[in-house]
This record gives sequence, structure tokens and C-alpha cells, in this order.
Amino acid sequence: MMLLGMLGTSMAQQRTVRDLERDTLMLEQVVVTGTRTPKALANTPVPTRLITRQDIARTDATDIQELLQQEMPGVEFSYAMNQQTHLNFAGFGGQSVLFLVDGERLAGETMDDVDFSRLLMADVERIEIVRGAASALYGSSAGGGVINIITRDSRQPWNLHIDSRWSRHNGQRYGMQFGLHQGRWSNSLSASYNRESTYGVHSGDYPQTRVFTEVYGHQSVSVNDRLTYRPWDNVTLTGRLGYFFRQIPRNVQEPERYRDFTAGLKALWAISNSDHLELSYAFDQYDKSLKQKALNLDVRSYSNVQNSLRTLYSHSFDEGNVLTAGADVMRDYLYNIRLTDPRQSQYSADAFVQYDWQLSDQWELVGALRYDYFSEGHLSRLTPKLSVRWQPQRNLHVRLGYGMGFRTPTLKERYSEFDMSGIWVIEGNESLQSEVSHNFNVSVEYTKGRYSLMAMTFYNHVRDKIATGIPYYHADGSRQLYLPYCNLAHYTICGGELAARGRWGAFTAKAGYAYTHEAQPKDTDGRSVNNQYIPARPHSLTWEGGVDKDFTADYGLHVTLSGRWLSGVDNQEYRNYYDISQGTFTIHYPSYMLWKLSVMQQLWQRLKVTVALENLFNYRPDYYYLNAPVTDGTNLMLGVSIDLY
Repeated sequence: MMLLGMLGTSMAQQRTVRDLERDTLMLEQVVVTGTRTPKALANTPVPTRLITRQDIARTDATDIQELLQQEMPGVEFSYAMNQQTHLNFAGFGGQSVLFLVDGERLAGETMDDVDFSRLLMADVERIEIVRGAASALYGSSAGGGVINIITRDSRQPWNLHIDSRWSRHNGQRYGMQFGLHQGRWSNSLSASYNRESTYGVHSGDYPQTRVFTEVYGHQSVSVNDRLTYRPWDNVTLTGRLGYFFRQIPRNVQEPERYRDFTAGLKALWAISNSDHLELSYAFDQYDKSLKQKALNLDVRSYSNVQNSLRTLYSHSFDEGNVLTAGADVMRDYLYNIRLTDPRQSQYSADAFVQYDWQLSDQWELVGALRYDYFSEGHLSRLTPKLSVRWQPQRNLHVRLGYGMGFRTPTLKERYSEFDMSGIWVIEGNESLQSEVSHNFNVSVEYTKGRYSLMAMTFYNHVRDKIATGIPYYHADGSRQLYLPYCNLAHYTICGGELAARGRWGAFTAKAGYAYTHEAQPKDTDGRSVNNQYIPARPHSLTWEGGVDKDFTADYGLHVTLSGRWLSGVDNQEYRNYYDISQGTFTIHYPSYMLWKLSVMQQLWQRLKVTVALENLFNYRPDYYYLNAPVTDGTNLMLGVSIDLY
């Protein structure tokens, strides 16, 4: 009995050590997005949220939309016209949040957002999310933050991962990742197939505003390959290729098709222990087309092609200070039949410098300055950023930051001439100015043992925000309504966020709360402008609790209960979009809460079987407004994965 007791105590101590190792591992994770140089998460001076591979596995998310909704408060995805998805990220739309994959920009947009369905989670190592303006490092469209999706490298001689998931409405997901690592060569290949059938949803009588009655199905295929070669110990060369295809049968005879072709080359040279140089070329082409089955034609209506060159140099001084400098050149080509001239192109160039100054063991100061030039309109912008980290105690970090953000008008916003389903014509504006934002943020992070707490507050003031203005009747007397792009005089967003995490043996829990306040936008004449999209919900919560226990070497059980709650929100909208003389009224979009239960069993360290109940309590919206959750009740999901190596 004494021997068994000592053995039990020893095993408990080992578990405690493993728990502490897991808890400190998060803080020791190296992130790169906030400063474009490697930094331990605990020591980065820029507020950065890290979503790890383990977090992604627990959510079993298919794409970035599914993941962010479960992991982050203050994030909401809603429908825009034609069921395209729009992001609201703490008051900033998708056009002001820069999405990157391994540090590279993405071509193409749908209703001012990137195509989130192409950002799959199957081959992702981690996601780094930088809050606040990051234009000093990343240029245009980073005024609301940066979300950098970082893919996995192959580190084993070989490994093969196969997974599948089945759910309601003929939902199917199949994925494969195959990795090789031999000597100086490594290769990572991933492929996936996803599909879901169209299904109907039903609202109550007399909805206040627009509702949708069908959730359109889709099928998509994605293939990505990355080859890495190290000819010398201090040089790494990487080449990548990718293809994405998605089809939506909104019209059975003319299904919509979306394609993306991506490629890139990157060279990393460790000149010395203190000097590093990165050179890269990136290509991305995003196309939209209609498949006309009767004529067997695939008619392309949209193509966005980006070619970019980048160089990045960093030098580390003996005191721990780091100097970083870089430059980019990009050609942006757009073909869009909805423009006055369907073919438009733009060149841009930039240069930036950043200095990371370790003032003492307790103080760190980071300053950055960037210059951007855009050929369209001959626009230029000088953008500063300043961040301070104060560490009065080993486990307490205080961060203060100011950043200027900016966004230049897109080619679509300058040259649109688009008849939006007969409601009104979206009209471009060649005289648009770049929007400029001033972001201030303060955050405090405290960690002790297995617990961590974070509090952050922010304020954003945006000048000349690019938006759609007030509809008007064209002077030609046709009674056709036009909706012009314009610059808003002033626009403010403020709010805060709280987050807590803890671990007690095999049990972990985390929760997050976000508050967002958007001021009513006004045009340069002081007139209130209706929000083009539904505004941010003021309050939101996310939570997760789980048990992660290995009973034997061949059997482990992982149970997770998670959920999210979003408060209601009001919005001013036109009573009749075809006759704006009827004026506006207030629409109330109700709050909602969703829960998810997931049970995963791990067998023989190779096989995982997951059963999940999404929308656990069978919530159904009374009205399927554009920002209602896309659910018609509880969804049972079954997943199986196999790892071989």
C-alpha cells in the first residue's frame, strides 16, 4: 500500500510538472507578427493574441470563420448581399483588418472582405492576432489589426495525417497532410475537400427587415504544397504552390465559382548571429466566374492579381536592441465587369524602419515609421507607431501603444458602377481620400502559476473613413437611386476586453468578454449616414471548460464545453430601399447564445474519434436576419482522424 501511495504521489507530481510546463509554454511561444522579429509572447510589447495548434484541435474548426467565432469575443461574422460573409472585428470591418498567410497578403475580396472559406485550419500551426493599428509595419488595410495564419513545417522523417468529419445537411469534410523531412530537404503537402447541401430556414411572421430563407450549400477543394531546402546551415529556401476552388449552386443552372492560385519563393539568410536578411516574392490570383451549364461555358467576371516583392533586414545589438528595416513593391491588377473600366491596375511601394530598444530589465520601447506610395491618385502616407512595455514584476506586464492606421481607396471604391439587384447603383468616387486612424491602447497582463488575467482598453478615431454615403437620384431624371462611395468626416470606436485562463490538474477553463462602442457615422456635411453593414454588438462573451486526461498510454479522453453570447444591437435602416423618401426606422437585432459540447477519445496515440453537439440547446432564431446565427437547431458532428509517423 505504501508503495502504491508513493507511486500515486509520484504520478501526481509528474502531472503537476506537466501542467506547469503547459502553462509556461504559452508564454514562451515565439511570435513574429507584432514586431516582424521573433519575440516570446510574454515579452512582446504589442498586444498579441495567440491561438495555438491545440486550441484549433479542440474547436475542430474547418476555417478561420468557425475558429474566430469560438475563440474570440468581439468577433462577429454576418451575411452581406448575396450571402457573402462580412467580418466585424471590434468595430472594424474586414476591409480594415489585414489577413496574412505566413506573412503574405491575400488577393481578392467579397463584399469588402477576403474569402474566409479559403483560410482552412487543416495545416495551421498557430494564428497570431495583433490588436490595434499596425499600418507602420504592414501598410494599408491594417488599421484595425492583423491576423497572421502561420502554417506547419515538417520536422519528422515522414508523417501522414488523415481526418474526416460528417454533420447535418450532408456536411462532409475530408483532409490529408503529408510531410517529409530528409537531411536538408523537407516538404509539406495538404489537401482537403468540403461540402454542404442547401437547406431552408423559416422566420416568424412580420420580420422588421430583410431575412434569408435558404442557406446555400457549397463544395470546395484546396491543395497546398511547401518545399524547403537548406543548401547551407545559414540559408533556407522555401517555395510554395496552392490552389483553391469553391462552387455555390445559388442558381442551379449557373453555379458561382471562386478560384485562387497562389505561389511564392522565400530566402532566409542568417548573415551572422546578429544579422538576418529575408527576400521573398509572392503571387496570388483570385477569380470569380459563373458556370453556364446550358452552353458549357465558364464566364469570368472578376479577377484580382497581386505580384509583390519584399525584403526584410534585422540587426541585433549586444544590449538586446533590434533594428529592423524593410521595403515592398507590389502590382495590383483588377478585372471587374462592375467597374466603369473593367481593367484597372495600381503600383505601390513602401519602406519602413523599426527600433526595439531595451531601456532596462523593466522597460522596453519600440518605435516604427513607414512611408507608402500608391500610383493611383499619387497618394503617399507617412505612418508612425510607438509601443511601450513595462514589467514592474516578473509576472506582470503593462503595455501602452499608439499607432496610426490608414487605408487607401481600393480600385473598386474608385471606379464602381454596379447595379445592386435593382435597388440602387453603387457608384465609385475617384476623389476619395485615404482614411486615417489614430489608435490608443493600454493593456495589463498578470500571470501566476496556472492562472493568467488580461485587461485591455482601446480608443480609435478615424478621419475620412471610406464608406457608402446617402443615396440620391441621378440628375438624368431616370428615378434611379445611386449610392456613392464617400469619406466620412469623423468616426470613433472605443471599447475593452477582459480574458482569464486557469488550469487545475486535468481541468482547464478560459473566458473572454469584449465591449465595443461605435459612434454614429456622419458625412462631411454633418449628416448621419446609415451603416453599410450591421454595427458591432456592444457586448460579447466566449467561454470554454475542458477535461484533458490520459488514463493509459493507449487511451485518453478530452471533453470540452464551450459557448458564446452576443448582445442585441440597434441599427438605423431605410423603411423601403426602393423609396428612401419613406425615411428610416430603428431595427433591433436580438441577442443570442450558443453552446457546444465535444468529446474526443484518443486511442493508441494514433486514432482520434470525436463526437460533438453544436448548438447544444437547440437554439433557433425567431427571425433569420443577416446577422443571425446560421443554424436551424442542434448539429451532431462525428469526426475521425489517424496520425501515422
